[in-house]
Amino acid sequence: MARRPLPRILKGGSASITRSREIARTAADNATDVLHPLITVTRGLRLLAGAGRQKWAATPRERRGHALFLVAACVLAVALIPYGPLLALIAVMGAAAWRGRDRTPAKTGPDEAETARLQALYEALVPHFSVADDPGPLFSHGGDWEKAFGTSYAFDGNGRLTRLQVTYPAYFTDGDPVSRGRVEQVLHAKSGRGREYHFTWDEEGNHLLMTVLAALPTTIAAQRFVTAPGETVLGFTDADAVRRTVPVLDGDATRDASPVVWRTGARSTEPHLLIAGHPGSGTTTLMRSLALQALQHGDVVVVEGAGSGEYGFLTGRDGVLAVERGLAGALSTLEWAAHETERRLIAANRARQAGHPEPEDIKRPLWILLDRPSALGHLAAADDRQDPQELLQVPLRHGRAAGVTVVVADQFDSLDALTETVRTHTRARVVLGPADRGQVESVLGAEPHTTPTPDVPPGRGYARLGAGEVLRLQVPATPDPYDEATSEAHRQAVLDLLPGGAPVVEQAAPEAAEPVAAHKDQLIGAPAAAEG
Repeated sequence: MARRPLPRILKGGSASITRSREIARTAADNATDVLHPLITVTRGLRLLAGAGRQKWAATPRERRGHALFLVAACVLAVALIPYGPLLALIAVMGAAAWRGRDRTPAKTGPDEAETARLQALYEALVPHFSVADDPGPLFSHGGDWEKAFGTSYAFDGNGRLTRLQVTYPAYFTDGDPVSRGRVEQVLHAKSGRGREYHFTWDEEGNHLLMTVLAALPTTIAAQRFVTAPGETVLGFTDADAVRRTVPVLDGDATRDASPVVWRTGARSTEPHLLIAGHPGSGTTTLMRSLALQALQHGDVVVVEGAGSGEYGFLTGRDGVLAVERGLAGALSTLEWAAHETERRLIAANRARQAGHPEPEDIKRPLWILLDRPSALGHLAAADDRQDPQELLQVPLRHGRAAGVTVVVADQFDSLDALTETVRTHTRARVVLGPADRGQVESVLGAEPHTTPTPDVPPGRGYARLGAGEVLRLQVPATPDPYDEATSEAHRQAVLDLLPGGAPVVEQAAPEAAEPVAAHKDQLIGAPAAAEG
């Protein structure tokens, strides 16, 4: 079923919509406070009317006439008494207010089970927040947990903590990552495993706030995101982690989501990306999502080291210069990419020296997507040929000035096979799939502020752009549309994003980069002209 385009107001007015929603929510809360007595009386009248109907239904038929006569006599007596109708109205309103009052008892403190859980958590933190010579210890065995936790805690329906603020002594070494990690591990274990916790350390106030994070939605599929040229959506994160929102189609509804936007181009500080993960973690899904977004404004070259054909749907499409799976084709394609980067640099330098604008043929961005380069490296070593990663030195070092972006994806057990040039120049990093904090830190260069869970959906992980903060990430669902296991909705969503051009069925053993050769005359021109 074809998707309807987003309304114009949803494409450019997300900020105004958010403000309107906040104003409407505030007005509704104020109206509820003002109209609370009227709501209570109305609820009571509804309950009294329901009780009257039940009483009438339970009255036998032979007695209903006598009941009606008695009610009529009472109404007549009230009408004849001075101020009778007013007193009757006051009595009815009073009975309705009493009947419609909120009789839910207010919870003033934790119950017995919650108190036992808080006390156990307090006892577990004693070895970490106490010293032997402290004259007035805040944490001590058998001490009062209320001094350390106060009233800043919350439980869910199952009796597990969802929020806790801990006050710790000033002498605790909260600037030491190891000490922090031990405390976070205790809180994680005692509060319940299988959930993701976020820890906020207030070193000035000696407070630690632990909150349980809700799972990121996995229902956002591939679509055309509202971004500027040079911006790419890696995925979506928590609402309070970034300041920007974009309208997305989530199922059949449209809502605002918080994206992790990666900026490329001449003004980017992190022009290249490294993706790491385990098999089935969603690295290929992210690569497909990046390829579909890159084709909107640029050209794409795909080199697949695993040779599983995950990118076959891109073959023959407009803007896709090559989709290579063999070693020979990969070497030829990456060699062309290196020469193309040099040509762009030479052309841009000559234009600047002559005082002319840059030629049009070097303004279109070029994306190099390399999936599983370690597999190609093993094949090259076995055949005594050049490692394809060595051909990435020029695009990685000079790609930002030439409009060339390199994206490398590999598995955790093969990251050691990446060259020093790849690891140095890919400052934008993404980790997908189940990984402990040590693995996340080894790739991103910093530990996450959350506790990774062992079971995560595909495309779930963390992202860090340069020296920024570590953000939770959920990649939009971008499966292979030619895979039989792909749902019809996701298949159509991917196919709608593909540019024109007839799809081409790949040969079993590609030996040369024919798509690249077809575009070489258009993009590069004669080699002599580029050099001289």
